[in-house]
Amino acid sequence: MHFELLVDEPSKEEALKNLVPRIIGPAHSFGIKGYEEKKLVARLRGYKRIGGSQVIVVLRDEDRKDCHQLKSRMEKMAQDGGLITKSQARPGQNYRLINRIAIEELEAWFFGDVPALVRAYPGVPDTLAEKAPYRNPDAISGGTWEALFRVLQKAGYYRALRRPPKKELARKISAHMDPDRNRSRSFQVFREALKQATQSIF
Repeated sequence: MHFELLVDEPSKEEALKNLVPRIIGPAHSFGIKGYEEKKLVARLRGYKRIGGSQVIVVLRDEDRKDCHQLKSRMEKMAQDGGLITKSQARPGQNYRLINRIAIEELEAWFFGDVPALVRAYPGVPDTLAEKAPYRNPDAISGGTWEALFRVLQKAGYYRALRRPPKKELARKISAHMDPDRNRSRSFQVFREALKQATQSIF
C-alpha cells in the first residue's frame, strides 16, 4: 500500500520522513507533500480522479483552535473532494483519506518521547516527563513549540536565537523517536490509523 501524506508545514515533513517508515513497515511506501488549505479540496479531487489504492493522510496542527470544529472542517473538505474518510466510512467500507490533528502542535509529539529528545539534545534532563507541566504532552499550556524552545534554551541550546529552528528540531528529535512509546494521545491516534490502514484491503 502507498500512503500519501499532506502536511501543513515543513517541520512535519522532516519528522514524518523518520517516523512513517517505523509505523508502516518496509512492505509499504509513502510520500510527503505540503499543502495549502485553500487548495486542499482541488488537490483531493485530483486524487479522486487518479484513483488507485493509495491512502491520503492529511495532518495539521490544532493551533489552539476548537479541535472538533477543525476536524469537522477537514471532513467537509474531504467530502467536497469526493473522498470517503476513515471517520465517514461504514463498517467494512473502504476509505481513501485519513484526517489527523497534532494537538496542539507537532512539538507535543516530541514531548511525548522524552528519551528521543534527550538523545538529540543531551543537556535536557531525562526526568522531564515527570515534571508537572510536561506529564501530558497534549495539554502543555502556552504553546508546545514555545515550551520546547524554553526547555532547550535552559539546557544550553539555541540561546542566541529568538525563534527555534523548527525543521532542524524535527529532523534531529524524530531520528531517535520510537512510535510505540510515545505518550502523546494525538500521536497515538495518528500511529494507530496508519497501522490499521496497512491491514486493510483497498
